[in-house]
Amino acid sequence: MIIPSDKVDTRAIELKNVEKWARANNLTLNRAKCAEIIFHDTRRKRQLVMPPPLSDIPRVQSIKVLGVTITSSLSVAEHVNKVISTSAQTVHTLRLRRAHGMTNESLQIVAVIIAKLTYAASAWWGYTSAADRQRLEAVVRRAKRTHLCSNDVPTLAKLVERADDDLFDKILSNPHHVLYNILPDETVTFYGLRTRCHNRELVDKTSRLVQSSFLARMLYKDIY
Repeated sequence: MIIPSDKVDTRAIELKNVEKWARANNLTLNRAKCAEIIFHDTRRKRQLVMPPPLSDIPRVQSIKVLGVTITSSLSVAEHVNKVISTSAQTVHTLRLRRAHGMTNESLQIVAVIIAKLTYAASAWWGYTSAADRQRLEAVVRRAKRTHLCSNDVPTLAKLVERADDDLFDKILSNPHHVLYNILPDETVTFYGLRTRCHNRELVDKTSRLVQSSFLARMLYKDIY
């Protein structure tokens, strides 16, 4: 459940509405598995006034959403650490198997490692720091050096860029896509400029967090 900052006082009411909907559909909301997190931009100098916590729901600083761990400041450093850790374990396992007689050709399962590194990357890649990206790229370089994947595998940045383009094209071309409704309105121009990859209005980049989002990155991709 997502509540904007100007409606923060409605948290308890919204939660009761969810419970009411659950009962009407023969479901039960397990409050013991619920958590509250407040997202905010830590770079802003204005002091953040936190609302009082809910009585029976703990407030956390990081949360896992569909396999992606994000913090209250929308940092994905914790997620990057976990991804690198699991990928390193996979690489180590493959090296042990090779030491016990498996050939390099049998170990060419780069898809497994790449899938771990790029899972849902369109959602979190924009929030990574330069150091985060270097560490992620280092996993692929290490796999290449140990001959666990082919040298012609693109960089993660290229793979994520392709995934972003594919996802954005699907959203633009499918009015029934779950993300279609968050697209800005179409824009009409009466003058000739170079062709853009979309006909949508540009969103206001009001903060670093907005600028790092998937939608803002794709809308401004061909502007610069």
